[in-house]
This record gives sequence, C-alpha cells and structure tokens, in this order.
Amino acid sequence: MTRGRTPEIEDAVSELVAGVMPGAVVLRISRLGPDEDDDGGATGKAIGYGVPLRIRVQRPDGAESDLCLHTAGPDEFGHDRRADRAANMLLAFDSFTRLPRHVRALDVGAVEDDGRLVSLRRSGEFYLVTEYVEGHVYADDLRRIARARALTDQDVARCEALARLCAEIHAVRPDGRATYRRAIRDLVGHGEGIFGLIDGYPDDVPTAPPERLRAIEERCLAWRWKLKGRGERLRRTHGDFHPFNVVFDRAGEPRLLDTSRGSAGDPADDVTCLSINYLFFALEAPGSWHGGFRTLWRTFFRTYLDLTGDRELFSVAAPFLAWRALVLCNPRWYPSIHAGTRDALLGFVERVLDAPRFDPDEAEGLFS
Repeated sequence: MTRGRTPEIEDAVSELVAGVMPGAVVLRISRLGPDEDDDGGATGKAIGYGVPLRIRVQRPDGAESDLCLHTAGPDEFGHDRRADRAANMLLAFDSFTRLPRHVRALDVGAVEDDGRLVSLRRSGEFYLVTEYVEGHVYADDLRRIARARALTDQDVARCEALARLCAEIHAVRPDGRATYRRAIRDLVGHGEGIFGLIDGYPDDVPTAPPERLRAIEERCLAWRWKLKGRGERLRRTHGDFHPFNVVFDRAGEPRLLDTSRGSAGDPADDVTCLSINYLFFALEAPGSWHGGFRTLWRTFFRTYLDLTGDRELFSVAAPFLAWRALVLCNPRWYPSIHAGTRDALLGFVERVLDAPRFDPDEAEGLFS
C-alpha cells in the first residue's frame, strides 16, 4: 500500500472494499488532488469539494481496477456544517445513476470516531431521537391572551424569562465571518428562507399576489448586501425561536425545541422570530393589542435591550421581520388567518424594509 497511510486507514478501507466488492484485495491507496495536471497554468484548479482517495484493488478473478473514496471537509461554499456535507454525499449516491455514462456510486456512509467506515447504502430516511419535555407550548399562552384580551402577572414574567433566555443564548460569540455570511445568505436564499417561503405561496392568495411578493423579495435581496459584511454581529442563535418551539415545563421554566440553521447568525433572527407573534396573535383577535400584546411586545424588547445593549439590532432587523411575516402570512403554514391580518403584516414589513432603521413603536400603527 502507498507509504504514509496508517494501518487504521488501510484496515478501514479494506473493510469497506470487502463490503462493496466481496473477495477483492486492496493493493494500494493514493491521494487525488483537485487538479491532477500540475501544468494547468491559469486553468489549474486550486481547490475542490473534497479530498478523494484512489484505491487500487484486485478482484477475485485476478483483474485489477480502481475505486474512489470521497470525503469532505468544511468550507465556506455551503459546506461548513456537517449536515451540509452529509447531504452532498447522500445526494451524490442518489443521483449518480440517473445520468448516462456517469461513474457509478457504489456505496455511501459515515466515518465513525475510531475511523471505521459505516455503510448507509441500504438506508432510507434519517431519524432523530430526543428527550421529551412535559409541559405546554408558549403558543397556548398567546391563544389564551388573545381570547381574554388581558394579561396575568405570569404572562409578563414569562415574556421577561424568554427575553433573558434569548440574551443568554446570544452571549456566546462563535468564530468566523463566513458563518455570518452563510446565515444572511440562508435568510434570503435558502429553501426555508425568504425565497423558499415565497415560492411556497399559491398564485391566488388574497392580499398576497405574486407581484407584491416579488417586490418584497427584491427589497430583501437589497438588505442582504447591507448585512453580509456585518460579521461582527455573529452570535450563537436558536434559529427558530417561535412560540411553538418554546415549552414551559412543570416547574414553569422555558425549554427549547428544534434549534435550526446551524445555531449561529444574527441575534435579530431570534428577537424578531418571537416578537412578531405578539403582532400576529393581536391582529387575529381585535382588542387584544391594547388588552395584552402591546405590553408583551414592549416588555420583550425592553428586557432584551437592558440585558444586551444591542441597539444595532434595529439597523438589521428588517429582513428578519420580513422572513417571519412571510411564514405567518403563508396559507401553507397558517391556512385560517384572515386576509386583513395578512395584508396588515405584509404592509408592516414593506414599511420596515423601506426604512433605514426599525422602530418597534411603528407597530402601534397596526392597531390605531
């Protein structure tokens, strides 16, 4: 085998080959660079999306042939998360056989901590097992407030607790400006982001015709260029901090579900994700803004700002508010909301997107 390969790698590759090609023997292993032509000049490719290994094997009939083992490392081209790299490998395995004259994909798998290669070629969908929290989702509190048009002391205390939890999450600063750029790119262009949400709208949604959505999308694209260089704002985030992902347990403490999008980005993501629901529930229940949700809206922002001092949040919040409003207004997600609520929320984000800085007091205009 090729010099420089450790016995552990050789054993792992031999075990892999035995599963893919029973009876075959590994003769040598060599590394392939992104561009094997050292004389490529200006056309030489400097990087690729992985570092493949060429594996020379002898088949049971004595003939020799080559296999290629692909692995991947993190980079800033949408592969910085382990989940991105896993998705690419699975997509390749599912796609290679669809094209004529394309090399065949023989196996796909994962590398264990000890270097062993575990095949996933017989797998289907993936699963995740988590613990279960006894309690009730925060959305139930908001529904009760909407019906009662009134708050309890506990409602205010829980709002303050969520602002404190948000501030605690955002106290951690991860490294990497590329991570912030990725978060802003995902905000606009991801399938779960603004582009994907807009693509999910039917063409005949009352108060949300395609031309209105297109104009919102174009405004958000302009905001991407305003934000992508703000890497100093990178913080740990939840990524989906909405009332259906917050559970208050039996002790009355908030517990979180389903952190998303790499758990890193701009704090405005989480702040707007939760707070816009105070507007949403209030619009659906006339009279509940002055009776309760106005207090929660102000309490959440005041408590969070007192803890973090992050006044710059208001200079970046606009596209995050637009993103969350597009979720709430999308009939695929919320099929029963009133057309007036949808129109009011979209009008609100249109005004916010056109302003240089978001002012929470602008919410008052929705209920005057």
